[in-house]
Amino acid sequence: MNGFPGFVLRRLAGAVVTLFVLSVIIYVVFYVTPGNVAQITCGPRCSPAQVHQVALQLHLDDPLYVRYWHFLQGVFAGQDYSTGTSVEHCAAPCLGQSYQTGREVTDIVLAKLPVSFSLVSGAMVIWLLLGVGTGVLSAWRRGRLSERVLTAVTLAGVATPVFVIGLVLMIVVCGELRLLPFPQYVDFTDDPEQWAWNLLLPWLSLALIEAAGFARLTRATMLETLAEDHIRTFRAYGVGERAVIARHALRGAAASVIALNAVTVGSAIGGAVLTETLFGLPGIGQELVRAVKVVDLPVVVGMVLVTGFFVVLANAVADILYAMADRRVVLA
Repeated sequence: MNGFPGFVLRRLAGAVVTLFVLSVIIYVVFYVTPGNVAQITCGPRCSPAQVHQVALQLHLDDPLYVRYWHFLQGVFAGQDYSTGTSVEHCAAPCLGQSYQTGREVTDIVLAKLPVSFSLVSGAMVIWLLLGVGTGVLSAWRRGRLSERVLTAVTLAGVATPVFVIGLVLMIVVCGELRLLPFPQYVDFTDDPEQWAWNLLLPWLSLALIEAAGFARLTRATMLETLAEDHIRTFRAYGVGERAVIARHALRGAAASVIALNAVTVGSAIGGAVLTETLFGLPGIGQELVRAVKVVDLPVVVGMVLVTGFFVVLANAVADILYAMADRRVVLA
């Protein structure tokens, strides 16, 4: 199939293949390692009987390809877990069962995702406004003092760790000025206003870091576009500078910004570990840190799989949006 539909199908097929390869890598890294895999999976506090039960559930006596097949079967068809006295069924998509809490990993992920989505969605709005706006202004004022100042601020934003920005914001805004309470996550359905107020500082902390990258990309892309022949033609015909910036140069930067934003959102859903830990937000990142500390291997594997899924999905969406913004990509 040719044209845009064929391009979309190829990108989706590529995403499926990438997810399959990713699942193989994750399985090998976590479950085909030296040492007692059953003991590592169950945790340091498990009794020998519990470790033996985990070994049976993981099919450790089977060949590697059979064990991986059982792993995939659990994801797509579900699987049964024996607790010693009864058998519990984990419905698809089954990512395993925590041996520390007894909860299904899928339930844990679904409970944590709204928090991470809330953090990333609000931060995305801020980093797009700040990043794109700063990049446009920097390209427009090229060679002037304001452009140098904006470039220096952008470089500082790229180099500053997110926990430094978060700590400064909490000390100044919450401690010294007392403009906001210290963040404490409130569900959007319970109180939308408190949900937004309590997430404002985490949004700013994450957005200020990401906005720096968007500012640099927007500036570089717009400067490249402004140097092209058709821009000089518009200026020669008397088109105003603001119209050139808004209608033509910014449109040339849109495709790159869309692609970067899709990838950034996918990465931030599972990668905002420092932001969630610093502000005590019970999201995917904080849960992953907790699972690593207590060696809750099924939860770690499930979280890594979910994070990888969003990254791969975001890359596929980025390719499709890029093609929609620039149809020349479809023919490449």
